[in-house]
Amino acid sequence: MSEQDTAPTTAPATAPAEAPAAKPAPAPQFSGPFREGDRVQLTGPKGKLNSITLEAGKVFHTHRGAIEHDALIGLPDGSVVQNTVGVEYLALRPLLTDFVMSMPRGAAIIYPKDAAQILAQADVFPGATVVEAGVGSGALSLWLLRALGPTGRLSSFERRDEFADVARANVAAYFGYDPEGWTVTVGDLQEALPSVHPDGTVDRVVLDMLAPWECVDVVADALKPGGVVLCYVATVTQLSRVVEAFRDSGQFTNPDPSETMVRTWHVEGLAVRPDHRMIGHTGFLVTARRLAPGAVLPELKRRASKSDYSEEDVEAWTPGALGERGISAKSLRKRVRAATATADAAKAREARGNSADSDEID
Repeated sequence: MSEQDTAPTTAPATAPAEAPAAKPAPAPQFSGPFREGDRVQLTGPKGKLNSITLEAGKVFHTHRGAIEHDALIGLPDGSVVQNTVGVEYLALRPLLTDFVMSMPRGAAIIYPKDAAQILAQADVFPGATVVEAGVGSGALSLWLLRALGPTGRLSSFERRDEFADVARANVAAYFGYDPEGWTVTVGDLQEALPSVHPDGTVDRVVLDMLAPWECVDVVADALKPGGVVLCYVATVTQLSRVVEAFRDSGQFTNPDPSETMVRTWHVEGLAVRPDHRMIGHTGFLVTARRLAPGAVLPELKRRASKSDYSEEDVEAWTPGALGERGISAKSLRKRVRAATATADAAKAREARGNSADSDEID
């Protein structure tokens, strides 16, 4: 092979001049001194949070004093400042968790506890090609874009224009620019996905939608063999239906459903106990992997679902068949008599009380 064949392809020195490429957007700053334009989270003495965007000459006012933005610009992250009446505030750059919980919402967001599990269970990696539907307010889009890095590609699909607009604005507000590897398509996933991604070109698919079971076939076409699909659903009926849809399709591994709970703790010296409030149910996650074309999943030995029960199955699970002793007719009559006697005694007591009250009145 000649040297020319192995040399990298470059543009000739005499190539005609082209319009200068757009200057790449600067990476968002997540450390270092505060700059004008940075988002800063101020925590007051009672734990109340306020997020501001630093602008020279502006003032942050509260009912107990004010803080000049100029007093924050140039300070290191994690500084403590005093307002005009001496009240101290902790100044920090908001984490992504803080940002998504306080950003404007067009639709309900996926909470950080679920977003973290989505990144892990879907195995999102830098440089991957990921499809997301629907985009909602852009909370999950932010987590995915951070995980994918500058070489990854995220294609988000949303049915409603206003939700897509909110998501675009939130993503731009966080990064300070529109990520090049992110596109938002307004339309139905079943119709739009094939035109955006050819078959077998997508690494991961995340579905946060009302009826993800309707998209099983189009998702199977888009995914590479071994690719991961993850569904976020809110109710048990959705959970049951999407799991059965994946099983019936014959194109995926057996689905793996889960739920994430987060319980914080109160720790002060020896006073150690769970907090009285916790983040409980927000949604279910269902993951499955794309089988190779033509592959048949080995049948799993699992307990039949309720719809698969026969009359013999039902009879086998009756209390008598399981050896449980039921209450006899004699014992039941005895309990009825005891309950009736208690009721009669209570009625008599109330009658005597009412009679005594009448005699006093007379």
